Amino acid sequence: MGRKRNAENRGLPSRWRLNHGAYYYQVPPGLETLWDGKKMFRLGTALSEAYKVWAARLEHNIEVRSIDNLLDRYLLEVVPTKAVSTHEQQRIWVRQLRGVFGKLPITGMKPRLVYRYVDARSKKKTTVVKDEITGMEKRKVTGGRVAAHREIEVLSHAFTKAVEWGYLDRHPFKGEVRLRGELSRDRYIEDWEIIEALSLPSQRKKGSVLAIQAYMRIKLMTGMARSDLLRLRLNEHIKDDGIHIQRHKTENSSGKRTIYEWTPELKAAVEQAKFVRPVLSPMLFCNKYGRGYIDEETGNTDGWDSMWQRFMERVLTETKVIQRFTEHDMRAKCASDAITLEHARALLSHADARTTNKIYRRKPERVGPLKGVA
Repeated sequence: MGRKRNAENRGLPSRWRLNHGAYYYQVPPGLETLWDGKKMFRLGTALSEAYKVWAARLEHNIEVRSIDNLLDRYLLEVVPTKAVSTHEQQRIWVRQLRGVFGKLPITGMKPRLVYRYVDARSKKKTTVVKDEITGMEKRKVTGGRVAAHREIEVLSHAFTKAVEWGYLDRHPFKGEVRLRGELSRDRYIEDWEIIEALSLPSQRKKGSVLAIQAYMRIKLMTGMARSDLLRLRLNEHIKDDGIHIQRHKTENSSGKRTIYEWTPELKAAVEQAKFVRPVLSPMLFCNKYGRGYIDEETGNTDGWDSMWQRFMERVLTETKVIQRFTEHDMRAKCASDAITLEHARALLSHADARTTNKIYRRKPERVGPLKGVA
């Protein structure tokens, strides 16, 4: 029986190790010549970099017999194509799947096993863990129906790729498993709430409050996703005929491109965003060093998130707004306020209007009654 993997290595491909901030591959005996004569080959410090180096060395020749093997190739080839900010979460989901299905042959997956997994994982578990630094005990909640569904989505996609890669002739449970649906968020921001937030006074001529208010104006008019809005560069995206973007989330799939045509209001909001920057920068939104708020290595937006949280605290304290709203809620307001579903879909750069309608159109549907009986 193999040794139990350390916590930091769980969810990584087989024979990977995280050691002193870098990822290493433990080379199988006899294959050292393929890895520069090393028994432990350094892949890199960033997970995305490690996947690329490993892929280049292996040339994707992975023998897939078990679900463990399948998830290895999925981590190698599919996860790196997703947004960097999702890599860690994908790794956590894969770790959960490995623990249950890892040793199962790919031909052994059945719909009933999926149902059993979801039933078991949907029950939230609370464990008490001790902080290694402070020694304080804290409660950790794991599991839940939403987490179970996300994990099965990863497993299903892995089997879709298994068919594509020629390991299977058909998906073992696609179309045969019906999981109970999840309620979509229904928070709709009223116009007066937006007016209150935009009226919040800034304590400086330039700074976070004014930047966020300019950001809100652009987002409410365009519905642009945060990952696209915070990446806007003046020379690259701000053109004579409007704002040009290719959605970062789907650049490796649908490659959807959108031009938001200028209106006086949109142009004024962009000019405001430029004016309130703390320093001159190629970025439309930047910190005091002129750098953008997205860490391209990790996908994190820690600085922006902190600004947004401070802004919302002031909104809840100093205005009549009593319920917090998120950036995602603003994107949904844009979609909800569009007159037609097709216009909403185009604003949000969605390829499929069903996503727009299900998740982002949050206003109640207005229905005219039938004529009464005379």
